[in-house]
Amino acid sequence: MSERNLRVGVLGCGQIAQAAHFEAVRKSRHAELHAICDLAEDLVERMALIHNPQRVYTDYAAMLGDPDLDAVIVAIADQFHVAMALQALAAGKHVLVEKPLGVTVEECERLRQEAAQQELIVQVGTMKRFDPGIAFARRFIDDEIGELLALKAWYCDSTHRYAMTDAVQPIIETSAASKRPAGDPKADRRRYYLLGHGSHLLDTARFLGGEIVAIRARLAEKFGAYAWFCEVEFANGALGQLDLTIAVRMDWHEGFQIYGEHGSVIGKTYNPWYFKGSDVECFSERDGQYHRLLGADAHFYRLQLEGFADTILAGAPQVGATAGDGTAAIRGLVAISRSVESGDWVRLADVTGGP
Repeated sequence: MSERNLRVGVLGCGQIAQAAHFEAVRKSRHAELHAICDLAEDLVERMALIHNPQRVYTDYAAMLGDPDLDAVIVAIADQFHVAMALQALAAGKHVLVEKPLGVTVEECERLRQEAAQQELIVQVGTMKRFDPGIAFARRFIDDEIGELLALKAWYCDSTHRYAMTDAVQPIIETSAASKRPAGDPKADRRRYYLLGHGSHLLDTARFLGGEIVAIRARLAEKFGAYAWFCEVEFANGALGQLDLTIAVRMDWHEGFQIYGEHGSVIGKTYNPWYFKGSDVECFSERDGQYHRLLGADAHFYRLQLEGFADTILAGAPQVGATAGDGTAAIRGLVAISRSVESGDWVRLADVTGGP
C-alpha cells in the first residue's frame, strides 16, 4: 500500500451519503474524508459538524479545483451521475459513482470511453461485490467449479424494508435547498425499480456467472407489486434465471444458486443495511465437502472504498465494478425492458436508450 491515504471528496450530502459513504470514508484504513460538497449550504454545515471533513464546498467546480483532492464519490440522483463523473474526470480526479452508472446506454458508453482515454479509475457503487460471502463464491467459481452449467439469482425487496432500515440507519438530515431532478423520477415505478434494484441483480449475476449476451423477460404487475422473471444467456453457454420482485410480502429475499462441473454454490443475502455477509455454501466434488465463510467484516461500503483506494494508490486489480461493468448492467436493464414490451429475446449488444 501507499504510505498515504486516498483524499476523498463526497459530492452530495443526501441519504446515501449520510447512511453509507461518510461513515465508510471515516472508517476506511486507506482513505480520508478530505471534502464534502452540496448546493444546500445548511446541509453541508450540519454534515461538517458531524463528520469533520478537512474542507467544505457548495460549488462542485471549486471542490474539483482543489489540488489536494484525489477522488470523488458521486452520491447524488441517478440522472446527474454521468455529468458529474465526467466533470471529475476532466479535472483529473478518480470517481466512485453510485449505482446505476447512468440512465441510458449512450451516456454510460461516453463515460466508459472518457475514463479509458483519461486513464483514470471509475468504479460503480454496486457494493455487493464486496460482500465477503459473494466474494467467497466468486473465488470458488474461479478456482474450483470448472465449467458453469446454470445460475439462478433473485432480488426481492420487502414490504417491511423501511421498518427494518429505519431501525439501523442514522436519522437522515434534509434541506429544502437540495437539488432534485426535474419531475418525479419515482413516478415511473418500472423504470425506477429497474434502475435502483435491478442494477444490483444484474451486476451480481455478471460477477458470478460471467458476461450476459441475451435476455428474455416477462413482467407481472399486481396490487402495486412488480415481478420480472428473466431467462438469461451467458457468453460461456450457461443458462440463467433472474427474479426481480418488488415488493414481496415477507422478509427480504435475495440470493443465488450456481451449478458447475465440479461443485455448486448456494447463497442467501441479507438486507444490506444490516452489514451482514451473505451465507454462502460451496460444495466441492474434489473433497466431497461444503465450504463456508463467516465473513465477520461486512461493511460493504467501507470495503468497496478500500478496494477503490488500493487500485488507485497501489495499482491493485480493480475488484469493484468498472465503467464497462456499469454500462453492461444498464444494457441488461434496457434489454429487460425491451423484452417485456416485445416478448422476444433481446441481445444486449443491440440495445439503445434507457429502461
